[in-house]
Amino acid sequence: MKKTLTMLAFLVVLPGGVAVADDDCFVPMADWLPREAVARLADENGWTVRRIKIDDGCYEINGSDAEGRRIEVTVHPATLQVIDIEYEDVDGRPRSDKKDRGND
Repeated sequence: MKKTLTMLAFLVVLPGGVAVADDDCFVPMADWLPREAVARLADENGWTVRRIKIDDGCYEINGSDAEGRRIEVTVHPATLQVIDIEYEDVDGRPRSDKKDRGND
């Protein structure tokens, strides 16, 4: 009985841990592109940058898109691939567009 409960507890916790790890960018700092490159990426996409910070090992852009909606964009630090875009929809509700990270 004890083994069964331990196995069930492990199975319940495992999927949550995998989901959390999926949002992190694990890249050595030596392989990161500079913040200026992230700012150029934002400019090329028509985003107004309020702040660029590091969150869970990824770059995170806070600002607004070309339509004036507030956005939060998660960017891979070595490839500058957009991982996720969260924005407030026209009605003010938050939305998210997860991107396929490929060979991350």
